[in-house]
Amino acid sequence: MSETQNSEKEAGKGGRKPLTLKRKVDAGTVRQSFSHGRTKTVVVEKKRRKTITQKGTAKKPVEAKATEPDTEEAPAAAPQPVPQDDNQDASARNLTKEEIAARSKALEEAKVADAEAKRREAEEAEQRAKEEAEAEARRKIEEEEQRLKAEEAEAKARQDTKKRKPAEEKESAEKSAHEAKPTKKSDTGKKAHREEETSKPISSRKGERKRREGKLTINNASVYEDEERSRSLASVRRAREKEKKAAQARIGEQQKVLREVTVPETITVGDLANRMAESVKDVVRKLMENGQMLTKNDVLDADTAELIVGEFGHVIKRVSEADVEIGLAGADDADAELQPRAPVITIMGHVDHGKTSLLDALRETNVVSGEAGGITQHIGAYQVTVDGGKKITFLDTPGHAAFTAMRARGASVTDIVVLVVAADDGIMPQSIEAINHAKAAEAPMIVAINKIDKPEANPDRVRQELLQHEVISEALGGEVLDVEVSALQGTNLDKLLEAIQLQAELLDLKANPDRSGDGTIIESKLDKGRGPVATALIQRGSLAVGDIMVAGEQWGKVRALVNDRGESVDKAGPSVPVEVLGLDGTPQPGDDFAIVESEARAREVTEFRSRKAKEAKAVKTQRGSLEQMMSQLKETELSELPIVIKADVQGSAEAITTALEKMSTDEVAARVLLSGVGGITESDVILASASSAPVIGFNVRANKQAREHAAREGIEIRYYSVIYDVIDDIKAAMSGLLSPTLREEFLGNAEILEVFNISKVGRVAGCRVTEGKVKRGAKVRLIRDSVVIHEGSLGTLKRFKDEVKEVDSGQECGMGFENYQDIQPGDVIECFDVEEVARTLE
Repeated sequence: MSETQNSEKEAGKGGRKPLTLKRKVDAGTVRQSFSHGRTKTVVVEKKRRKTITQKGTAKKPVEAKATEPDTEEAPAAAPQPVPQDDNQDASARNLTKEEIAARSKALEEAKVADAEAKRREAEEAEQRAKEEAEAEARRKIEEEEQRLKAEEAEAKARQDTKKRKPAEEKESAEKSAHEAKPTKKSDTGKKAHREEETSKPISSRKGERKRREGKLTINNASVYEDEERSRSLASVRRAREKEKKAAQARIGEQQKVLREVTVPETITVGDLANRMAESVKDVVRKLMENGQMLTKNDVLDADTAELIVGEFGHVIKRVSEADVEIGLAGADDADAELQPRAPVITIMGHVDHGKTSLLDALRETNVVSGEAGGITQHIGAYQVTVDGGKKITFLDTPGHAAFTAMRARGASVTDIVVLVVAADDGIMPQSIEAINHAKAAEAPMIVAINKIDKPEANPDRVRQELLQHEVISEALGGEVLDVEVSALQGTNLDKLLEAIQLQAELLDLKANPDRSGDGTIIESKLDKGRGPVATALIQRGSLAVGDIMVAGEQWGKVRALVNDRGESVDKAGPSVPVEVLGLDGTPQPGDDFAIVESEARAREVTEFRSRKAKEAKAVKTQRGSLEQMMSQLKETELSELPIVIKADVQGSAEAITTALEKMSTDEVAARVLLSGVGGITESDVILASASSAPVIGFNVRANKQAREHAAREGIEIRYYSVIYDVIDDIKAAMSGLLSPTLREEFLGNAEILEVFNISKVGRVAGCRVTEGKVKRGAKVRLIRDSVVIHEGSLGTLKRFKDEVKEVDSGQECGMGFENYQDIQPGDVIECFDVEEVARTLE
């Protein structure tokens, strides 16, 4: 070992070279590096390249040049022409041009292949160096972790030793106390020997700093005060954690992934950090650099979020909350997929003009007898099969003024409007409204002149009145079909169906039944045994049992489908009205429904719609600041009548609410606390009791608990089945909240002749009644020179010395005013009464 190392050292220091007989090669030394800091010096020899020359040519030795990996290779020198000798072989002199070109080409290809091989070798060497560097870095990290773990284990063991040593010393002290000591001198010697052994610093490993062990004494402190303290266990742990974090940071920087970050209109700082896979503190730091002091739960707008995402190097994708509804309706159908469908006919007209009776005659049923008061208060959907097997869907709408929204919904989903006008009544207000709805929906109209069986029927008058509203019938040269019918006698019903079929053929109605269904909710209610029930009209596609349905703010899985005749069906196609069971609530009439692919999608859409509805409601009911609210109350002195409304169907509750809103004025208004469907429950009564509001039940009843709670709290529950009665009673209640009108009634005039000063009474006017009469306690005005200077009450009225109730014209009396003494002769006293007159709503 010594000879090899000495030779290596001498060679490394530039000493003598190895002995050789003849130096045929050039020698040099190179230092090699190995792992763990080991090195080795080796001798490298360079051989001379042999030069082969042709016969007769000069011999020029060429030395091989060592190339460094970092230096560029020198360009190849241009080939020098070899001089030809006279003694050269004849075959070499007689080379053809093709052979010379082939040899040149081969030479060039060899040069290119050589350059490519050198380039590949350089790339492989660079890749190997990179891999070795990475492996060396990982090895160093692992060695450092092992070293830190060893130090931590050693420190822990040392601490355990320190904990055990006091106990051992105590035990040995107790043991030595019981043993007999021969002399005081030996005892003192042993004690000194123990202190000397304890005071010696102990080294656990050669070359390491010595750690203090055992109990700290004065001798130990004097020994260790000049030595450097060793690292604690916590320090070792902190150093190891710091090294780990640094290594992870280096790895993270090398492997950072750029992501596409989806950002809505508003997003919290924490959510943005999670979507970017960045730490929250880094995002907060970026915001602070941009001048915004925000925390994890603060909300950012989309522009600020886009700026932060860009600074982290990610790609932003901005979306809106309304994007959840994109694609809900589906794409348009191709013409090849469309098939003929049944027309949807809406029957409209004034109340009591025979709309439901006409539909009963077409369906051969008796619906009108089941309606309270003989008037339609619900929107109904039915399907009729005519001759030839063709089907027609009818929608029956209420004619009362309160059901304007229902008629508007019926006109919006219809293909053809049938306007029913009674031949004896003519055009009425709701008939005009139905004409306007049909024009707004751009739906063709057919006029059915009903009740022609009555003696006073006059169909021509109906046609003339229709001209005032730009509805010209075919009989008068127009384009609107009109049919004279009698629902009671069944007259000309076939002609009405023919007119409907003719108009439907002109419209060429088609739909695709093979796609997922969508349409409109016609009506909804809360059934006690079946839960929420929605009447839906399918406009495109098909609706089947098991589909996941979204209708307005409600969703659910379709449990059952019931047609207009009460039969359960598994599937319903276009233009078919069905009752849908399985929704989690009652949707609003007029809401569109659609079929979605999953419950998660349905829940996402309904949550978005519910949130938007709540925001719109909050904005609508917002009163502003307290000062604004007080100023509005002072200006208007508005009186409110709180009401809780429960109805059998959503459409009826909506109609009652709309009617109450129309009755409201600047002085009095009806405030609907709750408007819903289903029976009256105890929670409804509790809500009403908080505001002392009456509970209106329309075609519903209260349960036992609700009735008992209402009796205890004194809350009135009123039941109605006809909407006329609801409106009349609410109007009377709202009229009672109106402040009465003050009406003044003139009584008479009296002229002051003389003024008397009476002690303990004051000034009293001696008067003569010139007109009418004067009453004690009445209101009076004091008029001087035709100007009213005082208005008050008459406190004293005497005739001679007696108090009287009234004094007639031409008589004299004495008068005294309450709290007023400035009266003079010649003044006129006007006496009058103020009467309060109750007001009513128009």
